[in-house]
Amino acid sequence: MSSAAASRAGELKRHLGVFDAVVIGLGSMIGAGVFAALAPAAAAAGSALLPALALAAVVAYCNATSSARLAARYPQSGGTYVYGRERLGEFWGYLAGWGFVVGKTASCAAMALTVGSYLWPAQAHAVAVAAVVALTAVNYVGVQKSAWVTRGIVVVVLAVLAAVVTFCLTGGDADSTWLAVGGDATLGGVLQAGGLLFFAFAGYARIATLGEEVRDPARTIPRAIPTALAITLIVYTAVAVAVLMVLGPDRLAHSAAPLAEAVRAAGAPALAPVVRAGAAVAALGSLLALILGVSRTTLAMARDRHLPHALAAVHPRFHVPHRAEVAVGAVVAALAATTDVRGAIGFSSFGVLVYYAIANASAWTLTPAEGRPARIVPVVGAAGCLVLAFALPVTSVLWGAAVISVGAAAYGLRRTTTRT
Repeated sequence: MSSAAASRAGELKRHLGVFDAVVIGLGSMIGAGVFAALAPAAAAAGSALLPALALAAVVAYCNATSSARLAARYPQSGGTYVYGRERLGEFWGYLAGWGFVVGKTASCAAMALTVGSYLWPAQAHAVAVAAVVALTAVNYVGVQKSAWVTRGIVVVVLAVLAAVVTFCLTGGDADSTWLAVGGDATLGGVLQAGGLLFFAFAGYARIATLGEEVRDPARTIPRAIPTALAITLIVYTAVAVAVLMVLGPDRLAHSAAPLAEAVRAAGAPALAPVVRAGAAVAALGSLLALILGVSRTTLAMARDRHLPHALAAVHPRFHVPHRAEVAVGAVVAALAATTDVRGAIGFSSFGVLVYYAIANASAWTLTPAEGRPARIVPVVGAAGCLVLAFALPVTSVLWGAAVISVGAAAYGLRRTTTRT
């Protein structure tokens, strides 16, 4: 094999344009957010759900802007693992990668369990494992095929959400007074809800972690990330307003399937099974893109031997990190068989917020010639990430901090042993 061919054999193929990159981001965000985060966020924020959504959107915008500028500068698999390493030093890149892989692996399990709970509640764990196996197989045969599957999922989910909004706002039971912020709202509740809702916006990381598979990344990534985020914010706002106006914050907070309950309350009970099916499809789309992103960060860390180097292999035919994908799929399947959704979401939020705090710190070091964003962007982004992370439920903070500390200790131990 020639040196050029050998180089190509160890690299991923650039398949994705702006449209596919936007679709992958939408598949991640919309799947995770509308069906998983609204109810617990309403429980935390009460009548201040919409301000919490706005807070999460501001932090997400700053993170997206910083990530887009960095991804255009470093169009490689790994996302903030690469940016932190190049801009802040090896330890910070490693810590970002560790937070992402661990947090998003938990998020994969949460989405798989969401699929199971909607499709077959009595066998939720078994369905979750089957979903992980199936989508790992889809990713294994090529990212281009994954993009096509995600495109179909996004179309279905957007159609379902459009129906929910339409029926809720025209069903005759909508009450705009539910949108007002009442005396039950507290700053702590808004911050905690913002952290939970941030989980719903974090899908744009999929675009950055696929930097090595995007065509013309310097142009594509800065366009795709804010486009996906803007579309998602519009969808989230419309759905949140519609559901709040029908259910009110208290009923929303205590609902296991708020969108299905909202259409029933709006006088369209026949639509509820369709909404449940749409929720399952949305969670599948999120799971597909999550496995895609985690495996690429695993690939990048394995290349640098922070994870077993065998995981750095790229399939000669399909041009995907096949060993990393199989390993991630196996861990997610094990978690999906043994864990619950609520704990996974809180733990995931903490790890991802740490990841983006490092992304914003990395963006701060860019020069104007390197495409540095306005200084306020990484400052607000980093501060917002840290505030939201530590405003999460106490158990999520404790477990998240413990696992991040274990990762940092493992790094230090590895550095010590390699020197001796």
